[in-house]
Amino acid sequence: MANSAEVPIAYQAYTSAAVPEWLNKGDNAWQMTSATLVGLQSVPGLVILYGSIVKKKWAVNSAFMALYAFAAVVLCWVIWAYKMSFGEKLLPCWGKAGPALDQKFLIKQAALLATKHQFHNGTVETPMATPYYPMASMVWFQCVFAAITLILLAGSLLGRMNIKAWMIFVPLWLTFSYTVGAFSLWGGGFLYHWGVMDYSGGYVIHLSSGIAGITAAYWVGPRSKIDRESFPPNNVLLMLAGAGLLWMGWAGFNGGDPYAANIDSSMAVLNTNICAATSLLVWTWLDVIFFEKPSVIGAVQGMITGLVCITPGAGLVQGWAAIVMGVLSGSVPWFTMMIVHKRWTLLQKIDDTLGVFHTHAVAGYLGGILTGLFAEPQLCALFLPVTNSRGGVYGGVGGVQFLKQIVGGGFIIGWNIVVTSIICVVIRFIIPLRMPENELEIGDDAVHGEEAYALWGDGEKYDPTKHGFSSDDQTQHGKASSGATQVV
Repeated sequence: MANSAEVPIAYQAYTSAAVPEWLNKGDNAWQMTSATLVGLQSVPGLVILYGSIVKKKWAVNSAFMALYAFAAVVLCWVIWAYKMSFGEKLLPCWGKAGPALDQKFLIKQAALLATKHQFHNGTVETPMATPYYPMASMVWFQCVFAAITLILLAGSLLGRMNIKAWMIFVPLWLTFSYTVGAFSLWGGGFLYHWGVMDYSGGYVIHLSSGIAGITAAYWVGPRSKIDRESFPPNNVLLMLAGAGLLWMGWAGFNGGDPYAANIDSSMAVLNTNICAATSLLVWTWLDVIFFEKPSVIGAVQGMITGLVCITPGAGLVQGWAAIVMGVLSGSVPWFTMMIVHKRWTLLQKIDDTLGVFHTHAVAGYLGGILTGLFAEPQLCALFLPVTNSRGGVYGGVGGVQFLKQIVGGGFIIGWNIVVTSIICVVIRFIIPLRMPENELEIGDDAVHGEEAYALWGDGEKYDPTKHGFSSDDQTQHGKASSGATQVV
């Protein structure tokens, strides 16, 4: 046993190795907490929300699509995708692939992940910002962002995509689409150098998932006719629990992006909640005014559009701007979903199950454009590598910033339409994108051999040995002993 005099010496040696002088334990703790909050948005947040907001016969399949995507992204991220997003430049929009598993790489001090904007003579325009924590913290933080993007995309495809095709789609889309947006806007790519603002993923995550989702929905095809006509949520209260995890987890989503527990982080969290609350209320009142009833699902959609809209500017705008953005995020996506969607033939033909195009693509692009209007100059200086950046309402070069935001979003839209289409066409040569008709008719039991609830109900094929109705019940439901299909 070591004597008492040796213990402090051993502890000192351990401390100097595990907690080096450059490490800021507060920043590191907040970064890991933020990453955990974002992870909880997906697992269990969106797993619960997806499993509850769909028809009962698709509860297991929808939840599993989210769970599978999270696990697949984690492995792909550390093996090759992280460095494609935040590593050395291969192309102006893409980094070189490589593993993020080397211990020396993971424990070293994290330098700024993006190469700073440089002049032709090699000088740096703004000082380098340096997060004072291990690179491992950053790898995990960015990993959960990548994972939630695929899960959000899945919302467009619920209720009919072949699960085996989804298993192939996830790593392909992560590799050829997500990493390009992440590197271009965050990792030192051409949009980053040009000064396009995306504080926490309005473009990288939400615009890309919304556009890719509706594009993939086009290639996969629609749900069965009966599912498109009637698709009631199987558990509204449980859906609210998932939505609540999503809202509260957004504190890590936006609050972790300054890479420090600082003033900007606090502002981002406050602005996030201001915008989300405002958007929820506006969406609810629009439902009351035009449909005479406040919809719970509508309120959740308004909450999500508010969270999405503030994301590209959470740490760049003042509180009053967050309220304005909340009003617009509660009304513009409401208008595109409730009015435009019902009158535009193209949108009617594409079956976007959860309306991800409206809640994420429309709200994300709207937020990016509004950030170009409302970004406050001093806050921009804390975030952007380009000096004198500001939103349009602050004059000067603000008008240029507004145009940059439009162009930056346009690149994300174009890339995702093209690449997602290519991925779907390639997969289609290997395996059908859409489930066969017998699986579409039955649902979870046919796809997974499992069901969400120990009940017989919506969309299941009747089996008298399994469901055990009495003769009176069979007569009431119009059942014959031969086992005809009954849809409730």
